[in-house]
Amino acid sequence: MAEYTYEQLHKMTVAELRDIAHGIEDERLQGHSQLHKEQLLPVLCAVLGIEAHVHHEVVGIDKTAVKQQIRALKAQRDALIAAKTPEARQELRDVRRRMRRLNRKLRRAMV
Repeated sequence: MAEYTYEQLHKMTVAELRDIAHGIEDERLQGHSQLHKEQLLPVLCAVLGIEAHVHHEVVGIDKTAVKQQIRALKAQRDALIAAKTPEARQELRDVRRRMRRLNRKLRRAMV
């Protein structure tokens, strides 16, 4: 049995996926010729022991540190929402803006 990655399987046609499933003896793949690609792909991944989603790698920044900053800002945001003071509104806007910038920074760093 050849080794496949999720990306390779995802790019294949349903006919190619059915050919792979045909060569595997597993009761989870019974009726594979009747399945559509979106139904066959997760089952095939489970049988082959492949994680059925794409992994994104973050390059150039410390992802855990950025996530910690976002969590701290979320706590600060919740406290400001609960405060309901006029001064808190401006600070709330700033906190939300910083959260948005950090999230965008994470997304840009994904490969």
